[in-house]
Amino acid sequence: MKRANKEKSILGRINDLSHRLVLMLVFPIIISLVLMLFYAYKYHSSIKRMETIANLKTVVAEDIPGAAWNIVSGRESFAESKIYVMIKDVDDTIERISEQTSEENRLSLMVAGRTMETLENYVDRIRDNIYDQVPVVENEAVLVEVRDVAALVDSMLNEYIAQEIESSAKMSVSLLLVIIITAAAEVLIVIAALWVRNRSVKRTALFVRQPIERLEEVTALLAEGTLDARLTDTDVTELRNLTKQVNTMADDLEAMMKKSELDAKRLRKAELRTLQAQINPHFLYNTLDAIVWKAEAGEKDEVIQLTSALSDFFRISLSSGADWIPIEQEKKHIEGYLKIQQTRYRDIMKYEIDIPDEIGEYYILKLLLQPLVENALYHGIKIKRGGGTIKVSGREENGYLVFSVKDTGSGMTKEQLRDLNERMKKGQPTVSEGGSGGFGLVNVNMRIRLYYNLTDGLEIESNSEGTTVSFRVPCRTKEEIFEHESVSG
Repeated sequence: MKRANKEKSILGRINDLSHRLVLMLVFPIIISLVLMLFYAYKYHSSIKRMETIANLKTVVAEDIPGAAWNIVSGRESFAESKIYVMIKDVDDTIERISEQTSEENRLSLMVAGRTMETLENYVDRIRDNIYDQVPVVENEAVLVEVRDVAALVDSMLNEYIAQEIESSAKMSVSLLLVIIITAAAEVLIVIAALWVRNRSVKRTALFVRQPIERLEEVTALLAEGTLDARLTDTDVTELRNLTKQVNTMADDLEAMMKKSELDAKRLRKAELRTLQAQINPHFLYNTLDAIVWKAEAGEKDEVIQLTSALSDFFRISLSSGADWIPIEQEKKHIEGYLKIQQTRYRDIMKYEIDIPDEIGEYYILKLLLQPLVENALYHGIKIKRGGGTIKVSGREENGYLVFSVKDTGSGMTKEQLRDLNERMKKGQPTVSEGGSGGFGLVNVNMRIRLYYNLTDGLEIESNSEGTTVSFRVPCRTKEEIFEHESVSG
């Protein structure tokens, strides 16, 4: 099975081709290099041997006879002439070179070695005659023999050098022949490698052309919007993986289009619920009732303040149909809402708004903070004995706007918090006990994620001391908002 996959893989075919070409080109080169190095080594060794013997010839033909003459004439003693040292060096050198020489060239060195023994015997006779104080005439006769024997050794060494030169010439011819044969073989191998390469390239091109053409056809259909176009399976390993990925991409794209349509519907429903929450009949009735009660009590300033706050609240809620408003207006919106609610819950609710004016010109998706404040009031402060405080904070941090709504209400249990997070993750705005606030957190979370294209929306922390709901969104100016909407449109 693995063998079949390898044969159908583009990479496997390329690897097989490269391996064959490497073997075809490198193997003969290695052989030729080995042969050339072998002959070069033999040639170099022969030259070194000839050089050594050539240096030895001077010792045999001149130095040894000269030392013998100095001894016979009385100019030097045996110790001073070092004649035996020279003979020993010559013997050792001849023996060493003889071991390194081939059989056919060794005979001359063997004869020269034996002749050196005769030469040494004559030197011994001169030594003995001197010790015996024989007449110098007899040593002069022996000296003639020494010179004759040295000349004979010299001729043997010359013969050896001539034989080595002849062998080197033969090796040179063999080396030249190897180079010629190797060059011819390389030319033939290169031609064969080019033929194999062209043949393999054509086969590989035929192997992948059809699935690639089909891949181009299907991707073009997908680009045109035909999302049901799919690729059939292919035998090419690399393209098989790509085929699966393209089909998966098409499936994901089709699913994303369906999800986008669903998200758009859910977003419209969330916006409608948010707007309906702002026009809550109970909230409007209670506020108007409070205005009437204040008017009957003669509290003129309170009536003006409540009426102005209610007017700002609904004006900003509608915002002439705009989805994005400056942060200063969102701040004014929650201020109006909290002023109205404080009229009703003066004894149990306190509030604090900490949003600096420096970030007031940034734009934010409207109706993000008010639902969080409403949730904090109805599900935190209102149901806690003794009431509590709501604090709304905002700041700029590394290119993001960070907001939080914190209350000191009754908080949520771990089970309630886990259930709320699950509903926000699934986008299920189920009405919970306690009024319209059940829609708030889920709707705000959904609108943040969809409008800002974020993975996470609200972050909720809650315990027995209260609840904190926070979120962070990118800073956007008025120009960026208009540019984004024009591109989307």
